[in-house]
Amino acid sequence: MSNGKLWGVGLGPGDPELVTVKAARVIAEADVIAFHSARHGRSISRGIAAPYMRAGQLEEHLVYPVTTETTDHPGGYQGAIDEFYEQAAERLADHLAAGRSVALLAAGDPLFYSSYMHMHRRLADRFEAEIIPGITSVSAASAALGTPLVEGEQVLTVLPGTMPTDELTRRLRDTDAAAIMKLGRTYPGVRRALSDSGRLADAYYIERASSSRERVLAAADVDDADVPYFSITLVPGPQPTTALRLANSARSQQSTVGTTTTVVNAGSDETIVAGDEPAAGVRLASSTQSQVSTVGTTTTPVPNATIDTSGESAADRTLVPRPQPTTPLSLPNPARSQQSCVRTTTTPVPNAGSVGAGVASGEAAADARIADPVPDPHRSTPRARAESGPVDVGARNADGVGEVVVVGLGPGSPEWTTPEVERALAEATDLVGYTTYINRVPSRPGQRRHASDNRVESERAAMALDLAKHGAKVVVVSSGDPGVFAMATAVLEESADPQWQEVPVRVLPGLTAANAVASRVGAPLGHDYAMISLSDRLKPWEVVAQRLSAVAAADMAIAIYNPASSQRTWQVAAMRDVLLEHRKPDTPVVLGRDVGGPTESVRVVTLAELDPAVVDMRTLLIIGASTTAVIESDQGTRVFTSRRYQR
Repeated sequence: MSNGKLWGVGLGPGDPELVTVKAARVIAEADVIAFHSARHGRSISRGIAAPYMRAGQLEEHLVYPVTTETTDHPGGYQGAIDEFYEQAAERLADHLAAGRSVALLAAGDPLFYSSYMHMHRRLADRFEAEIIPGITSVSAASAALGTPLVEGEQVLTVLPGTMPTDELTRRLRDTDAAAIMKLGRTYPGVRRALSDSGRLADAYYIERASSSRERVLAAADVDDADVPYFSITLVPGPQPTTALRLANSARSQQSTVGTTTTVVNAGSDETIVAGDEPAAGVRLASSTQSQVSTVGTTTTPVPNATIDTSGESAADRTLVPRPQPTTPLSLPNPARSQQSCVRTTTTPVPNAGSVGAGVASGEAAADARIADPVPDPHRSTPRARAESGPVDVGARNADGVGEVVVVGLGPGSPEWTTPEVERALAEATDLVGYTTYINRVPSRPGQRRHASDNRVESERAAMALDLAKHGAKVVVVSSGDPGVFAMATAVLEESADPQWQEVPVRVLPGLTAANAVASRVGAPLGHDYAMISLSDRLKPWEVVAQRLSAVAAADMAIAIYNPASSQRTWQVAAMRDVLLEHRKPDTPVVLGRDVGGPTESVRVVTLAELDPAVVDMRTLLIIGASTTAVIESDQGTRVFTSRRYQR
């Protein structure tokens, strides 16, 4: 077996539209997508890449053990980071050795203040590696300012704002042009260095470039207490000859004096210097990636990114001067492999004039993605027709805003999907949801499908709202009922953010899994009952156990969702022990697995007989109350919970 290939994929400054054609192709084709984040789990890089990823791709989430906080690691901060890089490299090496291609995402450019370089140093001598350059934050900030940064023989210096003020002052005096990155709390020292070097009058501040909250100010007009990490200061070399788009500045129409430009490092290319709403749904999280994008463009935030001072690559906040190459350098004319790692099939829109206007069909439906060579998450989309024919995605809604409809497909069988939900699916220009649920929806030519992992609910919600904000009619797909341990809550919670206040959100009900399982045996939920999820991913087990105990003591039937998973196997036994403190051993328990699906099975056992080994994530349990009865009939076992208590 041949080894897989490592790709260092530069994503640019944050706007998904600034991802290169080659980067988009490699992201879509790679077997494994790898990305970094701080311990909060939100990855800026993954958010930028999300529009180009296909459903079902393996993901390696590399979580920094420490960013700005302290650590008890014996080697201190650097020891913890070095150990993390070694472990992360071996995780990627396992995939590469197994023949899988790995796309390691890097905001900005992979070799410009990026976390990718740490993996490259550890892997490029063992595996084939190729780097796809990306637009740096310096270029994006310069575009936002709208005036040349350097020309002729001028020298541009990129500086970190974390540099000592005296050294920063000296370097600003000695350069023609400068970009100062990594601002935030460092801005008072940066301002002092600009002033002491005589460059303050020529300096400009760019904040959250490419987002709706973008600001471009004269550096002297900036409030020190109001500087986010995602900002950059530029000192252009050439004197501006056109009016600059400055906000709240007395100098907004003045030209600067002098011909020296210094770029002070406002953040590495892993720090999205673009705003907290850069591309495709991401409200930027701080990191060492400077992600500045161009001014004057409307961008969609990347799903599930929030402003946070602990960024993806906080470990890279220490500037290492003049790093020396540690791997063999590529010489001219290398043979570049252009092989695809994955083959995808798209269904073209009838009479479409360009390639890729459709979505995947047949078995590849799970891999459906925006089919353009470079998917455009911001493209305006129309209100689609209600019939199941091709969906026209070429025109924007008349009012410029679409809507988000959160639907429930029901538990498994297509017969359990309501006509109301079917109409919404037919009218949608975009479908957003967990891969397994998206796969249950028939493909329609022209309809775009955005499938993702089951653990990224908030990212999905933000993507759906952003698509709708830009004119799409979006359906967020859930199984069962969307309001029962599903996507309705995630969408409504995200929609409370002021940026989505104009986006309409509707919720269409669906048949719940609990009711479907109950129907197979009769009416075990015929009286008062509770629904409880055993998953402790979003709440601690102590809370789950307390609720189980309270409901059991109240003598209510209980529908148990999410009882187990491949990584979570002990809760069913723990639940049984809690319930036996209040229920008799012969209490009926209904086990329904894949109800409505091709492998449906339904059994009735007693609470004492409940075997955790036969329960998985596709199983729903119904625990009876004291009034729940089991009857054997010619049609099989029947279970009901009486609505009357003996008096």
